[in-house]
Amino acid sequence: MRWGQLTLVEDDPPKLDVGFWVDLWKRCHCDAVCLSAGGVVAYYPTQVPLHHRSLWLGDRDPFGELVKAARGLGMVVWARLDPHAAHEDVHGAHPDWFEHDQDGKVLRHWVMPEMYLTCRLGPYNFEHMPRVVEEVLTLYDVDAIFANRWVEYGSFQVCYCPHCRSLFRERYGLELPSKAYADEPSWKPYTRFYQERIAELWTLWDATCKRSRPGTTFVGNTGGSVLNAMDWKTLAELADTMDADNQGRSGVNPPWRNGEQAKVLRSVGGRKAIIGIFGINTATSHRWMRSVKAADEQRLWIAEGVANGFRPWWTLFGAEQKDRRWMKVVEEFYAWCHRNEAYLRNTESLARVGVVYSQQTAHYYGKAERGSKVYDHFNGIYHALVESRMPFDLVHDRCLEPERIARYSLLVLPNIACLSDGQCEQLRDYVRRGGGLVATLETSLY
Repeated sequence: MRWGQLTLVEDDPPKLDVGFWVDLWKRCHCDAVCLSAGGVVAYYPTQVPLHHRSLWLGDRDPFGELVKAARGLGMVVWARLDPHAAHEDVHGAHPDWFEHDQDGKVLRHWVMPEMYLTCRLGPYNFEHMPRVVEEVLTLYDVDAIFANRWVEYGSFQVCYCPHCRSLFRERYGLELPSKAYADEPSWKPYTRFYQERIAELWTLWDATCKRSRPGTTFVGNTGGSVLNAMDWKTLAELADTMDADNQGRSGVNPPWRNGEQAKVLRSVGGRKAIIGIFGINTATSHRWMRSVKAADEQRLWIAEGVANGFRPWWTLFGAEQKDRRWMKVVEEFYAWCHRNEAYLRNTESLARVGVVYSQQTAHYYGKAERGSKVYDHFNGIYHALVESRMPFDLVHDRCLEPERIARYSLLVLPNIACLSDGQCEQLRDYVRRGGGLVATLETSLY
């Protein structure tokens, strides 16, 4: 019900004070933690070839020490892997494992140019990382593998590595689109290919978990709300538990954005547990990972998620915390959650209004203009309902079966331009059975 995440950085091993974190977990009434294990950097003495050990590891096993301490408190423990980048030795051995641009150039990391961006849909994730998953679950008593940046999910990305080129050509008989959201014949097949590979990767990692340590599971980090490139419905069918990484807001994002993400997961996940990751650090475009959010901002963001069904999960960078102002804020909020835990479990929405959202409309109608042509319309309806204090849920446009939507007296469709004949018939049936419908702009015209 109450999560914490410690994301180690490479020079943390000699500085890690396990007792400090144990004391914090106790004060926060945490009953689950996610701990850095490997991927870009291994924080345990890995034996997997090309799995980069922290240069500061020495004789320590920071991950193992933290796991043992958490288990001593009876906590659920997930091992965090991050496969989004790798070092020069991996690039030298397997240049085809990395993301390529259209000209065939391997892409370097945007923050750490000494590293390269992996192709998340190729052999690095499908061959190399399962060995890491198996090793972690064989050596350590953990309940799940959690993967950060295992795919790009907020929007579609096109990798032009040899594997992506050949596999797409093999499956669809086409060349890759020239860019994401291109107005080209290959665009729609590519979205299916991208989503297929994501589902295949989730299935592979989950099977590796269950084979390596029975009873464990895989949980991939997600987010991106209604515009997500992943197929939310398929993801919900694959996942035992769902999470969303929505660490904070910047620019003109409204304070209800965290609740929106929770509503998205509930719209497809049903009664499955959903976890909302919030960041301790500031979330502006000029991020400084040692500086924390203001107290009121932090409280508002967590509360919005919990009110809409999230189980809260704080995340931060670095074993050495110099700015500790966040701790009292989180401790107090988690203490409130602990006192009221009985009312936060097994909840049921009382909303009788459903707002329909459509990923296919974003992908094929909105495309590069999905923000203005799709999300703005959604946000307008969302904000109006929030301001009117009217409870509402979100409804995925591929979840329009009578048993899912009969509970609502009204469905709102904010410019849901792409609807199939079958979906239109589901909505007609809903109205024939007494439901109300409000549709705006070009709903159902494509």
